[in-house]
Amino acid sequence: MTEQSPLHDLHKELGARFTDFGGWEMPVRYGAVLEEHGAVRETVGWFDVSHLGRFACEGPGATNALSRIFSNNVEKLESGRTHYTMILNEDGGVLDDLIIWRWAEDEYWVLPNAANHDMVLSRVGEEPDLTVTDLRPSTVMLAIQGPAGPQTLTELVGQAPLRFRCGHADVHGAQIAVAGTGYTGERGGEIVVPNEIAHDIAESLNKVGATPCGLAARDTLRLEAGLPLWGQDLDAEHTPLEAGLSFAIDWDHDFVGKTALETQKDEGLAQHLVGFRLLERGIPRLDYRMRTPDGAEGVVTSGNISPVTGDAIGLGYLSPVEHGDDIEIEIRDRWVPAQRAKPPFHR
Repeated sequence: MTEQSPLHDLHKELGARFTDFGGWEMPVRYGAVLEEHGAVRETVGWFDVSHLGRFACEGPGATNALSRIFSNNVEKLESGRTHYTMILNEDGGVLDDLIIWRWAEDEYWVLPNAANHDMVLSRVGEEPDLTVTDLRPSTVMLAIQGPAGPQTLTELVGQAPLRFRCGHADVHGAQIAVAGTGYTGERGGEIVVPNEIAHDIAESLNKVGATPCGLAARDTLRLEAGLPLWGQDLDAEHTPLEAGLSFAIDWDHDFVGKTALETQKDEGLAQHLVGFRLLERGIPRLDYRMRTPDGAEGVVTSGNISPVTGDAIGLGYLSPVEHGDDIEIEIRDRWVPAQRAKPPFHR
């Protein structure tokens, strides 16, 4: 059964077109994707991201459990802060990448990707001396992103947390959670609000001039920023080291997949994720073949046209890792020249 956001009717009133995201019928766009993308880059836009996973994890066993399960170490995470982390398999492959918000000594929120919410909740719930509470049925999650995002958040909820900070605010007689996080490469944050006040919050965002944006714009924004997408750029067959995300690993604690990553670090990478920019016309798509003049091969994992620069950009894995900056992408039976480029692509 397909889920819907409590704001579904409002989205229809705003002219949204919908598509399935992780089993949820969510707005893909309201008008032109380029206009929504531009609003976030230039002023501020808001997204309904209620399809994303979120659950509370509390109890005397919470810290030890999250430390064992995830690659980053929550024992070092201060209350009122968030961090990026991963759940790995024994081979070091990425089962999900996610954010953890820490509220108190043994009180956390875990925010997986939409498709992996049930898996991550179930895995954490198996651990002793803790309780998990699914927050999706009772809350709406909104992302407010753009250069004017902090000002908009301050007008809306009275505060705009710094990057990777989190806190609470009282709005419309209810407590909401707010964090300086996002998936666009812009300033702003994300808020989790009770269903009962979600409509009023969304209407307030419209009134202060924030542009409603669909998840198509969110995807072009994250690609321009060079942020990986689980299920394409990250998956169980690739490790965080191969994806260039070693900052999400804390080597000072034990976690599932650590032994495999240590072996990979010692022996060297067989492949790695690279960014690229086409030098001629074309659009790189998922699974298009890549190659280099010195024999490296691979496939595109994400690709599109950058709305800011107009260039065709993308991410993909190449093996072996030792090669120059020249790359070719096979597009419609033609090898199109490209050059390695380090994200973010729009700056």
